[in-house]
Amino acid sequence: MRILFLGDIVGRPGRRAVAQWLPDLRDEFGVDIVLANAENAAGGLGATPEVLDTLREAGVAGFTMGNHAWRKAPLMSAIDGMTDVVRPANFPAGVPGRGAAVLTLPDRRRLALLNVMGRVFMTPFECPFACAARELEALRAQAHVTIVDFHAEATSEKVAFGWHLDGQCTAVLGTHTHVPTADERILPGGTAYITDIGMTGPRDGVIGTERDAVITKFITGLPRQFHVAKGPVWLNAVLVEADDASGRAVSIERIVREEA
Repeated sequence: MRILFLGDIVGRPGRRAVAQWLPDLRDEFGVDIVLANAENAAGGLGATPEVLDTLREAGVAGFTMGNHAWRKAPLMSAIDGMTDVVRPANFPAGVPGRGAAVLTLPDRRRLALLNVMGRVFMTPFECPFACAARELEALRAQAHVTIVDFHAEATSEKVAFGWHLDGQCTAVLGTHTHVPTADERILPGGTAYITDIGMTGPRDGVIGTERDAVITKFITGLPRQFHVAKGPVWLNAVLVEADDASGRAVSIERIVREEA
């Protein structure tokens, strides 16, 4: 199975990048299923059912979220009916949505998708290490191929999390920082790993936001209103190839497309 995972889609520019490059990427790499982090897909913060529909039409089959999951109220009321959307599994008990999902490909193969959020420099919910191990144990009975989106800030926490889950899932793919890292590899137990996939959206802002407002806030400390940046877009993704029978990763490759 060849899985393409798109880094955090940011606003309308990110959706434009998906529409622009995804069809060719699917053909070029023989992609079986496309997944994406969509927690910033609507206006740079949160997602809406309408925005997710647009991304589905573009070819995305499964979505993960993160700390901005509830920024748009319509998603909060609709997420229970969306079987292809997962929010962090270590959110408090009783919140809407699900932390994991099993997706069925057109050829009837199945893939399990799990979303977990870190605690370092983030809201400290349930331990992601314990949560992920528990969730994966249940998911392995439903699908051999298991993809984990670890939505976290600290690189140390992400690397430790990858080692913790090595051999327990097909891939641990980091999101949240919007900055792609160059440490993609297959860990000894057969788990593909990268600290952060990066983002899909405005290339020349500050992690997707208009840079002047961000620079001014850093200099003055005064509050500023942030908007999604304009200008050229880029797409950051990883392609993971997995053995269908064992669920072990065969390869992981970073993919970048950007406008001139």
